Amino acid sequence: MNYSMLKTLIPIIVVGSLVACQDGESEQSPTAESQTSVSSAAEVKAEAMPIEKPVAENTSAKADLSYLNDEHSYANKDEVLLKHLDLNLEVLFDKKQLKGYVDLKFERLQADAKKLVLDTRDLTIEKVSSIDGQANESAAEFELAEKDPVLGSKLTIKLKDGEDTVRVYYHSNPEASGLQWLTPEQTAGKKEPFMFSQAQAIHARSFIPVQDSPDVRVTYKANIRTPKQLLAVMSAFNEPDTELDGDYHFDMPQAIPPYLIAIGVGDLRFKAMGERTGVYSEVAYLDAAVKEFEDTEQMIDITEKMYGPYLWGRYDLLILPPSFPFGGMENPRLSFITPTVIAGDKSLVNLIAHELAHSWSGNLVTNATWRDLWLNEGFTSYVENRIMEELFGVERANMENALSVQGLREQVKTLPVGDTILHITLDGRDPDDTFSGVPYTKGQMFLVFLEQRFGREVFDQFLNQYFGDHAFKSLTTPEFEVYLQKHLIDKYPGKVTQAELNEWLHAPMLPEFMPNPQSDAFANVDKARQNWLDKNVELADLPTDKWSIHEWLHFINNLPKDISLEQMAQLDKAYNLTASSNNEVAHAWLKLAIQRDYQVVNQRLEDYLISIGRRKLIVPLYKELMTSDKGESFAKRVYQIARPGYHPLAQGTVDAIVNAENTE
Repeated sequence: MNYSMLKTLIPIIVVGSLVACQDGESEQSPTAESQTSVSSAAEVKAEAMPIEKPVAENTSAKADLSYLNDEHSYANKDEVLLKHLDLNLEVLFDKKQLKGYVDLKFERLQADAKKLVLDTRDLTIEKVSSIDGQANESAAEFELAEKDPVLGSKLTIKLKDGEDTVRVYYHSNPEASGLQWLTPEQTAGKKEPFMFSQAQAIHARSFIPVQDSPDVRVTYKANIRTPKQLLAVMSAFNEPDTELDGDYHFDMPQAIPPYLIAIGVGDLRFKAMGERTGVYSEVAYLDAAVKEFEDTEQMIDITEKMYGPYLWGRYDLLILPPSFPFGGMENPRLSFITPTVIAGDKSLVNLIAHELAHSWSGNLVTNATWRDLWLNEGFTSYVENRIMEELFGVERANMENALSVQGLREQVKTLPVGDTILHITLDGRDPDDTFSGVPYTKGQMFLVFLEQRFGREVFDQFLNQYFGDHAFKSLTTPEFEVYLQKHLIDKYPGKVTQAELNEWLHAPMLPEFMPNPQSDAFANVDKARQNWLDKNVELADLPTDKWSIHEWLHFINNLPKDISLEQMAQLDKAYNLTASSNNEVAHAWLKLAIQRDYQVVNQRLEDYLISIGRRKLIVPLYKELMTSDKGESFAKRVYQIARPGYHPLAQGTVDAIVNAENTE
């Protein structure tokens, strides 16, 4: 969601993919997908995969089944389980609403089940109908409970004997936490409005009444109606040459958790990058995005060679407006991407590798609860770095790992101790609180640790089997531990102890034996920086013309905390850092400038905070500003201007930081 996304963010900039951790005129015919360049055999395999929970391999270790409960869903999924959704919705920009109905097809796991319990948040439920085998409607009884601030409102529908489908007529509301509505002025083209969703972690319930748990997997179809001049896209099969007619049909034949249901509507165009990849974007970003991300097809090929076939058909990218609160979201078949990573030099494309990697770890094999987020993001961060190593070489992969670990070591100093545990305990807190560097980088380093202990060849064999055995399933950390023990630890005894596993998964902070990635390039940057600080060389003598963005970030992040304003002015004059067009470099420099009260950056800082809504980039800057009276005044003034253009998730995060009185 993903993610390159976050309520608690890394204090120093990290070139990573903390995404929180997405994603035609008539309905596609059965042969529509086979007419594309996608392997139909892979599609058939994906659709045929069972989606039942994995059976415990060591039942004695699982007497306590409380870990199977999802504290963030009202769903009675042990009695009645959703299997398929049919969405029929109109996109109403004037009212900021999705309006229509959803048919919910379910399976009764208990034959005598009398009710279906769904999650909702800020939905207006107009009526509920039972649907019989001839598609006839009859009124159904329902009850919508009072709203819980985290979970939303429980919707309970009374079921009739023998029925397996109910229809809920509803509309979303402007305050829906999972939708953002942009005016034409807030888009790149300035002519048409834009709407997009962000369902992770539990925001699907704000635009669909659903069993909003990652342990639930559904297929879906959708009929979406929009203004005729706009294009709708979803986390489903998107026909690249769709006509603009305001009536769009979608089909997602693979079962996915509700947080991966996604929609975007705007003045969009499509351009192909490869045989099964392309970009949807406003015209302003389209060509630059295609050039920046042209290696996406090769990334798929690389990952397939390592971890098996890509089972989702096409893989396209939707470039969103700058207000998108995350780096990317791994919505299947259509990752949502921030334009802030279009750097012009491919320096930030590890975000694309991250979202693509979710096609194996996260979308294919999913965390069953949000306590288990590391199973999504740790595995994905590991696969991301393996992709980057194959595509760009070991040195770049090492630099990216080193930056991530530097950031993690700084961040854990500021997190509540309990939040540094991989198998986190939330106790009713919003699952958005789980998104930090811990599930991403600590989870990744756990897998690097296993790779180092068992060897890459053995560990890759384990990962391939893991992805295959759990394809289109969800699992918990305890279930993973049982599987790891049987298929890796016990097969190669003496490599890893139980105490080490417990420290990784259940102990706070970072293990002393955690891998600590190093980069020779960074060592040279450290030497150059120190030579300048010691006045042994002039800035003009530093070999910066050969530095990558990663080396620049390492240079800036490790400047002395007490660097003088004179030294900052020298750096700025030599390298024009205040005006840097790379959003990651600009972030690192602006943060340092706030800490040192280097007021030369003030106008650039204001423009930056107003024009970008990505939480990774803006939240640390607001936090730094709020540490001084002068900064607090600046932050509150700028935020009043910037807030209307931020996504609701970003608004909530920054509201809590600056205590803004305006909460509209």
